[in-house]
Amino acid sequence: MKKLGLVAVLVSLLGLAACNTISGAGQDLERGGAAISGAAERHK
Repeated sequence: MKKLGLVAVLVSLLGLAACNTISGAGQDLERGGAAISGAAERHK
């Protein structure tokens, strides 16, 4: 479970570093949230 959290944080940081606008940051965060939700659903 700790690895999943660490991966989520790293992906979020990389996503934020890659975007150039606030709109892009929102899209990156939305995709990151969807990925985390999908991973949580698969590991129930």
